Amino acid sequence: MTTLTHRLARGAAVLAALSLVAGCGLTPRSGPSKREIFAGSVLRQGDAFVIAVDDRVNRIAGVVPALGFAATFEQAGLVGSDTIQPGDVLGLTIWENVDDGLLVPTGQNATVLEEVQVDGAGFVYVPYAGRIRAAGNTPEAIRRIITEKLSAQTPDPQVQVRRLAGDGSTVSVVGDVGAQGVYPIERPTRTLSAMLARAGGVTVRPEIAQVTLTRGNTAGEIWFEDLYEHPQADVALRPGDRILVEADTRDFTALGATGSQELVPFDSRSISAIEAIARVGGLNPRLADPTGVFVFRNEPAVIAQQLTGQPDLVGTQRVVYVLDLTKPNGMFMARDFAIRDDDTVYVTEAPIVEFDRVIGGLTGSLTTADAAASTLR
Repeated sequence: MTTLTHRLARGAAVLAALSLVAGCGLTPRSGPSKREIFAGSVLRQGDAFVIAVDDRVNRIAGVVPALGFAATFEQAGLVGSDTIQPGDVLGLTIWENVDDGLLVPTGQNATVLEEVQVDGAGFVYVPYAGRIRAAGNTPEAIRRIITEKLSAQTPDPQVQVRRLAGDGSTVSVVGDVGAQGVYPIERPTRTLSAMLARAGGVTVRPEIAQVTLTRGNTAGEIWFEDLYEHPQADVALRPGDRILVEADTRDFTALGATGSQELVPFDSRSISAIEAIARVGGLNPRLADPTGVFVFRNEPAVIAQQLTGQPDLVGTQRVVYVLDLTKPNGMFMARDFAIRDDDTVYVTEAPIVEFDRVIGGLTGSLTTADAAASTLR
């Protein structure tokens, strides 16, 4: 009886082991196998294009969205530092060549009108001269207008117009700068780079700093370093412009048999596949399959059409790029492959790892069966 029981226990263990081998896909692991990823290809009734990376693919997929300003921004001329805007404040001094003048008190040479503010419509009011259009004019032009108006009522008036501090020609600067605030457009600060310097410069690393300029309903983005590398990008400012400085918000996800699995922010303007793997500790030497490095990405139709040669593709397409680091030029291909925002970098486990896991499960099951059989003896 004891012998029969032992044989039954051994048989049950063998059956369990065989079931384990047959269902090895249920064993714990870090993600799908290379075989399972290829099974999702459109060639196998899946919905993703699985593409091996080569020089041609790198040329097509390596296109990184460029940052820059629209032509309307770059072609705008400098605003005159003394051009009056609504909200500005003017100072007026008027001399009259008579003893009993219109504006000058008796016994004085001149009258001073301090802090005459330009209203929202762009006008100022000057006694005996009336309502005068100030916005868009320079202090010299306003001087001539007032002189002409007063000349009809007092002989040879002399007028001086000064632009005082005001909030007419201002821009707002916020984000990662030394001193956020509202700043006037003055002669030294009429361009974007000069205004950023006036606000204390950027407080994040310059190589990952992005500058967003919003003018009305139009906005443009640019890398901070491009303001100095490309002079045309240092655009002239306009009253009401809004400037935002922030660190690069792009990131990618690293999963699988890498040193760590995490969401990784970009720390430079461009990152290659090799650099992406290095940022998470490289390939795990005990688990990784260097022939199975995958990059998952949603590609726009225009790029997917070039990659697949199918001009009828419409809308965003799922694309899986395959990198084989064991090929003679595999490392070069990975070095030239550009990672983009929201990419997922996944490294599969080596087949031997799965085999070892199955064998471990098998031997563990047999050991458990032997222990159970010994108990029943």
